[in-house]
Amino acid sequence: MNYESRITSEKGEPITIELDDEPQDPEGSGGRLRLIAIIGILVLAAAIAAFFFMRGDGAAVPAGGDDGQAPSVTVIAPGSSAVEGEITTTGTLAARRELPVGVVGEGGRVVSVPVDAGDWVRQGQVLAVIDRSVQSQQVQSQAAQIQVAQADAELAQSNLDRALQLVERGFVSTADVDRLTATRDAAMARVRVAQAQLRELQARNARLNITAPASGLVLERAVEPGQTVSAGSPPLFRIAQGGEMEMLARLGESELARISAGTRVEVTPVGTDKVFSGQVWQVAPTISSEDRQGTARVALPYAPELRPGGFATAVIKSGTVNAPLLPESAILSDDDGSYVYIVGNDNKVERRPITLGPVTQNGVIVAEGLTGRERVVLRAGGFLNAGETVNPVRQAG
Repeated sequence: MNYESRITSEKGEPITIELDDEPQDPEGSGGRLRLIAIIGILVLAAAIAAFFFMRGDGAAVPAGGDDGQAPSVTVIAPGSSAVEGEITTTGTLAARRELPVGVVGEGGRVVSVPVDAGDWVRQGQVLAVIDRSVQSQQVQSQAAQIQVAQADAELAQSNLDRALQLVERGFVSTADVDRLTATRDAAMARVRVAQAQLRELQARNARLNITAPASGLVLERAVEPGQTVSAGSPPLFRIAQGGEMEMLARLGESELARISAGTRVEVTPVGTDKVFSGQVWQVAPTISSEDRQGTARVALPYAPELRPGGFATAVIKSGTVNAPLLPESAILSDDDGSYVYIVGNDNKVERRPITLGPVTQNGVIVAEGLTGRERVVLRAGGFLNAGETVNPVRQAG
């Protein structure tokens, strides 16, 4: 009994294969050979069909061939839009004017410390009291010395007055008067010296107490009662003058050139979502030779969330700039950074590295890399390769 197997090629021409199921070889070897031959014919037919399927109506078009066979991609020309420039950076918080307060006088044993970190103090307020028992005795002793000097001066003045009365009668010579006058003058000078020494002791005693040089917020206290302090000791207190804070924002050279004193800044400390408004009050006059960055100092009002030494993020409003805007679908990225695919005049795909700016409601600002006149692949850039020929189609609208 014979069987027919039909295979139709891409051209529509049937290929007929007759199969005889009755073995001619009693040993079965002939049937096996026919089966192998049939399998080979089927494989060949499949290869022929695949060949015609791949060819279509003509020869395959190699990559870079006619534009009619190239894949179509949607492109846009972003142009240039006026947007408010923003620079996002990070930095540390600090007191705008930090005042270290240490021992001014000779020091001594600390008797009491009436303030603590976090307290507000006024100018001249006592921060720490130093034991002055010895110094008080010295003041009393010097006051007594003044009394002794005044008594000597009064006696010298009386002697001089009597001598002046007797000199008219001839009982006292002019030389004696001169001597008594000098004695009186020396006694008066000793009074003035004693008085000056007393004022010096009183001034020294006044400096024993550690006082606030200006009004502000106590940031740090490093002294306790019973502690002995002396001139040259590390600062015992740190005060933020007026409670004013600032952020030290680190910026590159090009970014520093875009800002100036008075530029608005929004600061968000780490650990909170609260945003504080401030402004740049100083731009660093120098650039670090190590990382090529400088510092912009942002003045901030006092707030409990602004803790010196903390970390914060700043968005600096650097003014209106003209820059291209791209939808996120057009932007790709890899280990080398962000990039887009653009289509050149020869319809070949080119990879273009870009530097991104902040994200706006209308798209992502391209800070560097594009002029806005290029034809940028809108989407499906991940399926393209640099150098590939495409058929660019402008986005409608």
